[in-house]
Amino acid sequence: MSEDGTAEGTAEEVTLGRIETEVALLMRLGEATRRATGTAEHRVLDRAAYVILRHLDSAGPQNVSALAARLNLDGSTVTRQVSAMQRDGLTARAPDPSDGRGTVVSPTPAGLQRMAAVRAARTRLYGDILADWAPADRNTLAHLLHRLNEALETRTRTRR
Repeated sequence: MSEDGTAEGTAEEVTLGRIETEVALLMRLGEATRRATGTAEHRVLDRAAYVILRHLDSAGPQNVSALAARLNLDGSTVTRQVSAMQRDGLTARAPDPSDGRGTVVSPTPAGLQRMAAVRAARTRLYGDILADWAPADRNTLAHLLHRLNEALETRTRTRR
């Protein structure tokens, strides 16, 4: 043990411990920042609806199974979320053109409008938070976060 009570280890173990701590803080502070932000734009969609709408906007209509696989969620969870979103007028279902027995989910104009409002509010928020960062540092952060998300997604997919 070191003087401050933390476990000593190899440089790699220390670095991985720092990463674990920073990711835990990022998740906590990200949610706290969202809740503490005074603008209503951040609260017009819950996190699940936002992620589903972002995916549908970029990938196009999807059946629930494909949506669940892409988002690494259980199909029943996505079915419940999509049903709630449909009741709120954020998504619509239509017959699946490749399989007449199934349906595909697509965002409605109202869903896309809300998603765009949340995205714009979050973009402004991060613009304010990172205002004193050099553009190269912001680009590096974006690149490294993307790599981290890809690694997390790959690990999740291989564990199923």
